[in-house]
Amino acid sequence: MKKQLIVLIGGPGTGKTTLINALIEKGYRCYPEVSREVILNAQKEGIDQLFLEKPLLFSEMLLQGRIKQHQDACNETHELVFLDRGIPDVVAYLDFVNSDYPTDFATACDTYKYDQLFLLPPWEEIYQSDNERYESFEQATQLYEFLVKTYSKFGYQITEVPKGTVQKRVEFILNSIQSSKIKI
Repeated sequence: MKKQLIVLIGGPGTGKTTLINALIEKGYRCYPEVSREVILNAQKEGIDQLFLEKPLLFSEMLLQGRIKQHQDACNETHELVFLDRGIPDVVAYLDFVNSDYPTDFATACDTYKYDQLFLLPPWEEIYQSDNERYESFEQATQLYEFLVKTYSKFGYQITEVPKGTVQKRVEFILNSIQSSKIKI
């Protein structure tokens, strides 16, 4: 079977990390969100919100981290590899704040592709802000729309994950992957 790179996307606070952790518990190879590490490193250097203060610098660091994750995921021995966010997320967030960016950002989106994409919708009941998540729920909802627009622009078929328990969401994702294998 061909290796599949599966990316989970959605606005902040939609349950991506929780799903990644549940997939890890089931024995799947998963890559965590890169931005938390970038944010924490910036905070250690005294920059509270790097994305708000220097969105392009933050995004360049994020882009490089996500490209490295993609490359590493391609070299995995596992048949399925899950990633918490993908390269086009960087473009979606920059579009959200109406920031210009170099053409190599779009080139990276075209170069490093994912096999399947699962979108988690805004869900106010589970949304929580924390030290690295500064967006309000309203902003998270707007980001969701930017993510849909951006991934669609880069040719992805988007599968939305229904709200439900973590177990039900994991089952939905795994069943959707299995169904797509049968169609091939």
